[in-house]
Amino acid sequence: MAWGKKTHPDPVVEDSVPTGMRIAGAWSWRVLVVLGVVAVVIYLVTLFSEVLIPFLIGIVVAALLVPLSNWMQRHHVPKWIAVVVSLVGGLAAVAGLIWLVVDQIAASYPSLRDRTLSQYDTIREFVTNSGLGISQGDLNKYLSQATDWLSSNSGSILSGVASAGSSLTHLLAGLFVVIFTVIFLLIDGKNVWRWTVRLFPKKARAAIDGAGVAGWTTLTSFIRVQIFVAFVDAVGIGIGAAALQLPLVIPIAVFVFLGAFIPVVGAIVTGFLAVFIALIFNGWVAAVIMLGVILVVQQVEGHILQPLVMGSAVKVHPLAVVLGVTAASGLAGIAGAFFAVPLIATVNSMVTTIASGRWKGLDSDHVLEAKQRDHHASVEAKRKRRWRKRHPDGVPAPGSDEQPTAAKGTAG
Repeated sequence: MAWGKKTHPDPVVEDSVPTGMRIAGAWSWRVLVVLGVVAVVIYLVTLFSEVLIPFLIGIVVAALLVPLSNWMQRHHVPKWIAVVVSLVGGLAAVAGLIWLVVDQIAASYPSLRDRTLSQYDTIREFVTNSGLGISQGDLNKYLSQATDWLSSNSGSILSGVASAGSSLTHLLAGLFVVIFTVIFLLIDGKNVWRWTVRLFPKKARAAIDGAGVAGWTTLTSFIRVQIFVAFVDAVGIGIGAAALQLPLVIPIAVFVFLGAFIPVVGAIVTGFLAVFIALIFNGWVAAVIMLGVILVVQQVEGHILQPLVMGSAVKVHPLAVVLGVTAASGLAGIAGAFFAVPLIATVNSMVTTIASGRWKGLDSDHVLEAKQRDHHASVEAKRKRRWRKRHPDGVPAPGSDEQPTAAKGTAG
């Protein structure tokens, strides 16, 4: 076989392979390539998770603060003041919530400890007298087994405590990554995105830019809507806890607010916390009532807020959300569950925008600038070609209306 010549499949072999098999083979190798790329991406995400997770958190926080900063700038507030107010306001809100939670827990800790011990005695008497066949000796045996387990695993526990310094170092490093990501996106987010777009081939830049604008719009809408849904959950469950005269109402509401950002898992964990506090302080009846309040709030969220409010921001089928959250939590734990829904919504919006061609008519400063630059470059190239065709020697004819700058530009 000579080099450089194209080889064609043997027609006998081609005819002997059924059409369905050829189509299946073509699909198979493409699917394998896609799965291979996905596997490499997952591996890289796992490898650089200590940097990537804080960076993604910074993007999510910036998606919340950038619209506030832009709103202030549109109302003639200087850019640096808008950036400082947005950043300091966000940090102050987080610090305020942390202070409220820590203060409430510290003030209620003695009574919480005493009530827990008292309820433990009550539950122990109930279990031993319930006719389930569990005696006091069985309970003591279970406690002894738990104590033995703690003793046998004390080495790993102590090693985990000993490594708390390194964990604290990673936490501080991640916090700095989050803060710097938010600061630079607030100050120069558009130029950062333009630089990212320029990494792609010229013909693909307009589509990538349009998809990025659509994805960013979806992400900002999702964050605002999710905050509203989480606020409604926190207020509803907080009112129920206050009506039952439970302590730690503010911490319960804060934990519910934060847990609402993690679909399915967050609601279960924060709901269990509220029911546990109701059981410890006010008994079984209050715990059942608290459970009923949580179920009502979750039903309102699932049947009213999610379809009406969240559906407009996240146009993804609920089955895809559940499967995505399950897969992401299995791969990356709580961080995966937290980022699953916004990532699915953003990627879905970007892919849909590119596939449908909506980026061609998208009202984006970046896309418009790219189109204008391409248009001006095309006009200039046509003008230079006409000039070369008319003046092959490079010198305009006497009395010609050609501009001298055209020759200079061509020579350059």
